Amino acid sequence: MTQAPKPLSILFLGGTGFIGPHQVEYALKRGHKLTLFNRGKTNPGLFPNVEKLEGDRDGKLDALKGRKWDAVIDNSGYVPRHVKDSARLLKDAVGQYLFVSTVGIYNAWYSGQWPEGGTGEDAPKAPLAEPGSEAVGKYYGPLKALCEEEVLKAFPDRATLVRPGLIVGPGDPTDRFTYWPVRIDRGGEVLAAGSPDDPVLYIDARDLAAWCVHLLEQKTTGPFNGLGPLKPFSMAEMLYGCRAVTSAPVSFTWVDGGFIAEQKVAPMALIPWVWPKGPIAGASHFRRDRAFASGLTFRPFAETARDTLQWFKSFPAECQAKLGAGLAAEKEAQILTAWRTAEHR
Repeated sequence: MTQAPKPLSILFLGGTGFIGPHQVEYALKRGHKLTLFNRGKTNPGLFPNVEKLEGDRDGKLDALKGRKWDAVIDNSGYVPRHVKDSARLLKDAVGQYLFVSTVGIYNAWYSGQWPEGGTGEDAPKAPLAEPGSEAVGKYYGPLKALCEEEVLKAFPDRATLVRPGLIVGPGDPTDRFTYWPVRIDRGGEVLAAGSPDDPVLYIDARDLAAWCVHLLEQKTTGPFNGLGPLKPFSMAEMLYGCRAVTSAPVSFTWVDGGFIAEQKVAPMALIPWVWPKGPIAGASHFRRDRAFASGLTFRPFAETARDTLQWFKSFPAECQAKLGAGLAAEKEAQILTAWRTAEHR
């Protein structure tokens, strides 16, 4: 990897969770000088040769005072009050503020009214139903939208808003995408959700990381949906791509999306697949042309599937047994049996 033409001093608010380490590793390879600000609780042993400042987004920002950086990457902003404090403190101390947001900010998730042709960066944002609430688990998207507003207030012309969708790959703590290569590697009859041509979107955490650093190097500002690939990518391509990285004997049984919904499977339980006729159908139709025009690149899907599976297999057996997403074996078998015997099949 070549080094950046001009090394930057970059402050990370976070940096040791899921996407943070990928960003830090890439930035170091590009020759940038980094500072990590966090509570020192998540993976504190990472990056021993990188400067670390200890503090807390909730009122303990003193370690940031009196310092200057070329840019900041905010991976840990979920509460508008916290982002407001950091953005105001840093507005004269950094040149560019890159905030990692989410495509969950759009109101279509809640209204079910998805724009034709895909949801672009200018689509309406979701309002906070309970003004003043800081319940991140309940209002993740609306709170992120308000966090973006705080960044723009402090950095009206120097803000970069990156809105990822489903982030996948090694290090993913959610198991949402990981379920698919792991399930296929287990072999046997696999429930293939929906139809082979149903579209899916995702982003590898490593591609997201490199893109974020690239946006700082190019001083690119504005909002960007962080999803791909750019060309249409189908459920069949995803499943057969997973099968290509395992030697397990596998057969796929395609089960209609409506039938899956009837089995009381949560709408997001099998993402990146979503039922094209359900209330979140638009989750597979976000505009992403701006992201790719700004420098986002996508590695081959087989690489993502292979590396995710290898990463998962690196854990002890007892950890592998606790896959926290997708369908439990019993539920999958139950749905497959019901599908085969359904009168309307």
